[in-house]
Amino acid sequence: MPEIRRLPAALVNRIAAGEVVERPAAALKELVENAIDAGAGRIGVVLAEGGLERIEVVDDGGGMAPQAMALALERHATSKLPDSLIGPDGAIELVTTLGFRGEALPSIASVARLTIESREAGASEGWRRVVDHGAVLADEPAALPPGTRVRVEELFAKVPARRKFLRSARSEYAACLDVVRRLAMARADIAFTLETAGEGGKRKVLSLQAGEELAVRVARIIAHELKDNSVAIDQMRETPHGIMRLTGIAGLPTYNRGVADHQYLFVNGRPVKDRLLVGAVRGAYADMLARDRHAVLALFLDIPPQDVDVNVHPAKTEVRFRDSAGVRGFIVSGLRHALATGDRRSAQGPDRGAMARWVSEPLSPSPSGEGLGWGTSSLAPSLTFPTPGPSPEGEGGKMLRDASHAFAQPQGRAEEAAPLPQQAEQYPLGVARGQVANTYIVAEAADGLVLVDQHAAHERLVLERLRAAGAGEASRRSQALLVPDVVEMDEVDCDRLEDAAEGLARYGLVIERFGPSAMLVRAVPAAIVKADSAKLLRDLADDIAKHGKQEDSGALLLAERLELVLATMACHGSVRAGRVLSVAEMNALLREMEATPRSGQCNHGRPTWVKLSMEDVEKLFGRH
Repeated sequence: MPEIRRLPAALVNRIAAGEVVERPAAALKELVENAIDAGAGRIGVVLAEGGLERIEVVDDGGGMAPQAMALALERHATSKLPDSLIGPDGAIELVTTLGFRGEALPSIASVARLTIESREAGASEGWRRVVDHGAVLADEPAALPPGTRVRVEELFAKVPARRKFLRSARSEYAACLDVVRRLAMARADIAFTLETAGEGGKRKVLSLQAGEELAVRVARIIAHELKDNSVAIDQMRETPHGIMRLTGIAGLPTYNRGVADHQYLFVNGRPVKDRLLVGAVRGAYADMLARDRHAVLALFLDIPPQDVDVNVHPAKTEVRFRDSAGVRGFIVSGLRHALATGDRRSAQGPDRGAMARWVSEPLSPSPSGEGLGWGTSSLAPSLTFPTPGPSPEGEGGKMLRDASHAFAQPQGRAEEAAPLPQQAEQYPLGVARGQVANTYIVAEAADGLVLVDQHAAHERLVLERLRAAGAGEASRRSQALLVPDVVEMDEVDCDRLEDAAEGLARYGLVIERFGPSAMLVRAVPAAIVKADSAKLLRDLADDIAKHGKQEDSGALLLAERLELVLATMACHGSVRAGRVLSVAEMNALLREMEATPRSGQCNHGRPTWVKLSMEDVEKLFGRH
């Protein structure tokens, strides 16, 4: 047998670096977190070649003495754990800083050229220490203002096996930018700047001032229009160890993206990428977004340290909750409650691309000189009308045929214009004036013109009626199976489902153990009686495995499925596009929308109405 021996310190650091510093963005994250923990009020980041060539982080924090700087480059040396947490009875889960493991700096120094310059406030001079892939090259005085400057160069230059797995400079830059955005979003009290360095000099990419409101900073980082298309969140709940609080902003369902990379999630100020939180967001938006669309939001969960474990992975991007199902339920209910405050809002204003196609084009001779035509209008090819009587031959006949377009039958139904009622200000969606293409309701509001998609709007109204009438409870009634289904599963999954059986029974799903590796399904909820029992149980088992707390998490998934069933029922029971509505029916629909939660979007996340302000209408006619 080979002899067991201790590995050299340099090799240990390189092995550890594989977990802590897998790419430039990981190194940048550790350096910025150190600056935040040092009490910095301003942090500047400079990247060259996406961080592959150089990463530089400058802060105005507390700084380090020369002796502390040398100690910081040793493994598992940190100033972030007080004495009360270090002893044998210390509770490391009570740590409140972003870093605490003492691995980042020595790991970076073992796979790159690391230069640290730091000066404590009140010190006469600063100090510089340079370490090149584990070897100390310089340890000397340096001139700099109070604070710390850290420069990382030639990352993985002497570790070619790691270097070849890095992506292009553009991809690494995108990852670094995402890191800075997330940390800047978590600390609106700190000023952040991000610059890129190249042959043409420096280019400022990000500049955020300290003390900004959370909504302002989040909107500046994600998208400016998010501020007008979102709702604020502030919910609290008591736990055995204190208060759990959820804050942030959530985009309206009608303001969504095709990918989930605009969801920013934080736990106790720490950016995380947690499956439980992502699943909770998806559950909260379940009946308001299409399956291929994703919400845009920034959520900040503050939870007592005893209820969360951040020491799961060296990168500290994963967490574990003591009561995972409780956290998931709190986020789902908190998001739904917040969205209910903006429930009647739609995405603000019509799409600008669509507005740009509203062009006034008078009748004018066509370019070919064939008399009166529609010029370059895009409407003419889609309109065909019968010519009244035989058309005379010649140029005059062509003119008559073209002029006949002016007498086309209207494509919508309008009511005689009547003055708005005195209580019009109480009607945000206005008073119905007509119907276009038997699909869209045209309404006049006190401040503009409103277009309503009658099917999308009624679909939401029907769903909310079903909920209000107790259809959610009715859907949980069991439908006993004449012949129980036997579903074969892994033994571990069977154990999870057996533990959750009592909770699932409250939702109408009656199951029991049937041998070591099978479950027996005796009844299913009446609303999903045609569901595939095997697929349902497997999905429930997977959800329980991810979120713990067996009966609660399984019931959550089942409840979300029942919500989807209700949404399907609402779709089939709503007014279809193409149906002619009377004016009374149109106004009744508008009034119910104004009083119904989440009426600004249909069950698939599409807007149910858009408003064209009178100012925009006047612009279309050149009156503004």
